Amino acid sequence: MAATPEYAIGAERLPQSAVRPARDTRLDVLRGLALITIFINHVPGQIFEYVTTKNFGFSDAAEAFVLISGIAVGLAYGSGFKVGRRLDMAKKAIKRAFTLYLAHMITTFMTLALFICGAWLFHRPGLLVEINILAVLMNLTEGIPALLLLGHQIGYNNILPMYGALMLMVPIILLLYSAHPLLALGVSAAVWLVAGVYQIAPHNMLIADYWFLNPLSWQFLFTIGAVGIMHVKRGGKLPEHPMLFVLASGYVALSFAWVVGQLWDLGNVLAALGLPPVLTGFDKTFLSLPRLLHVLSLSYLVINIPVLSRILSRPSDHPLTIIGRHSLNIFVAGTILAMAGQVLLYITNHDQMIGALFVVAGISGQFAYAYHLERKRIDGSVKARSMGRRASVPVAVRVGDGSRKLYRDK
Repeated sequence: MAATPEYAIGAERLPQSAVRPARDTRLDVLRGLALITIFINHVPGQIFEYVTTKNFGFSDAAEAFVLISGIAVGLAYGSGFKVGRRLDMAKKAIKRAFTLYLAHMITTFMTLALFICGAWLFHRPGLLVEINILAVLMNLTEGIPALLLLGHQIGYNNILPMYGALMLMVPIILLLYSAHPLLALGVSAAVWLVAGVYQIAPHNMLIADYWFLNPLSWQFLFTIGAVGIMHVKRGGKLPEHPMLFVLASGYVALSFAWVVGQLWDLGNVLAALGLPPVLTGFDKTFLSLPRLLHVLSLSYLVINIPVLSRILSRPSDHPLTIIGRHSLNIFVAGTILAMAGQVLLYITNHDQMIGALFVVAGISGQFAYAYHLERKRIDGSVKARSMGRRASVPVAVRVGDGSRKLYRDK
């Protein structure tokens, strides 16, 4: 029998089958870029906001974030969702959803505290009517339960509830995929279309409105990411054809010209076709088709242009890789910083210089926090490996007849 290939790891030598494949950093880099862009967009009224992706196409960082999250879920849960382990994987997804709920509660109540303190300390009561805060303060007995039950969402604090709802759908998505990938995509597309046509979405409790990001609509983009990566992991290939590349490039170019040229009046021409708004409009709540096609076209180009793939493939210690690796912590920190930035801009009458300096400082702070988290992760990993080695080190013990016996140090 041929010898098993081995890799040296420190003082140990492990068989090839025991070595985990290197992490593809492109996903972390893209997630890091999305997090930074979301932070900039969540501090409106400063100059950097005008150079983010939302100004050059139909979709923005939120669509990119959800698509990347779907891919990440496909990588993390797809291979483990097997007969006998499905309940465990479902519990894991539900636990993750609860973690996202707790993170949302942190950002929500920190936002309330920042705006209330800003209004009190700087005598700017106008802060209390910003970003849906007043509805809570006018009736705390209903407002606080509404926040806890996700029946009211403060402005710029609406991504995590949608993401948590998507995580609750993960077992269903994986179950449909296990039957057939096209079944998962077909059911997901049908839910997206019905929700968009008939305006079906979770309702708010304090105001007559929907969730800003409808999970019944956004699950389609999430499912596309998850199903796509699981298909590739099983040896499949994504569609490749020169015409698809031309169509994707043309659509991205059209979107760019439309948004930069402010051609929104052309939307009336599409509306005149009599089709449902979800197919012809640009609504974010129900993830209208033009937005969906734009983020998918961009993704297709990123996948099929080798130079972009090489640019995104950064070392594991690259700043964007690190910030993307700790996405939830960074998102929470970025949201709280963005809310502080909104208060600061309000009390300084949206001073452009102060806004720009704050954004630079906020991004720098997030990178510093990411490096802190990475150091803790590395230290914990080193400590765990050290304890694992110690548990398996042979120990020589002299016995009564003068001989030596080897024992394992447990």
